[in-house]
Amino acid sequence: MATASFIPPNPKLKPPYVFYGNDCLILSKRKPNKKKCPSFVPVARLFGQAIFEASKLKVVFLGVDHIEKHPEYLPRTYTLTHSDVSAKLTLAISQTINNSQLEGWSNKLYRDEVVAEWKKVKGKMSLHVHCHISGDHFLLDICAHLRYYIFVKELPVVLKAFVHGDENLFNNYPELHEALVWVYFHSNIAEFNKLECWGPLKENLRTGSPTSLASSWNSPDQCQANCDCCFPPMSSIQWSEKHHSHNHRKLSKAK
Repeated sequence: MATASFIPPNPKLKPPYVFYGNDCLILSKRKPNKKKCPSFVPVARLFGQAIFEASKLKVVFLGVDHIEKHPEYLPRTYTLTHSDVSAKLTLAISQTINNSQLEGWSNKLYRDEVVAEWKKVKGKMSLHVHCHISGDHFLLDICAHLRYYIFVKELPVVLKAFVHGDENLFNNYPELHEALVWVYFHSNIAEFNKLECWGPLKENLRTGSPTSLASSWNSPDQCQANCDCCFPPMSSIQWSEKHHSHNHRKLSKAK
């Protein structure tokens, strides 16, 4: 459990009080007591420190092989989740999102999963990463800014987990390190509902931070008609379709 520090509340405000722990945001119905711990609900526990540890990563292949066809011919999706019990990450590599990995009350409460898919758009491969910032319940909404900050901080670790867990694919197709990384932040708050281009994957692995701005690259719009230069024809991440449309229009206006 995280060690929480108390931030003196505004006397005009009513509970819940807010605490900031090592890796989570905590809400409490009463002020802290030195003699006993307050009851709390962590609402932004997102991966802990931004350091990738291969020993804490469990990789599961579902419906795909360790060495499989290039993702421009066969769909390839990553589902990454965190366990409070074991403090480990689980990465499922499959053709679609591993929905069974996202079940359970804790996953629905925290929504700290990261899902991604490989896409070929107009002949070029790119990795499309999705993060849920807010929108499912009010606890996510009230700490949307903190969640966005933590996701941005932790995404380089997530990308390293993808590459390490799928190392045979990258060893066989090293050109995938050159692929652009597109990050979709999903939120019911306009400020955090955005699409960002983080530049080439290899640069993110090297620097541990985004390497470019979305305005530096063309937004990843697939061809409207059937073609051979885009694959798969539809995203396997169905909950992202509305977000795609909204942010593509936003990027187009910015150019």
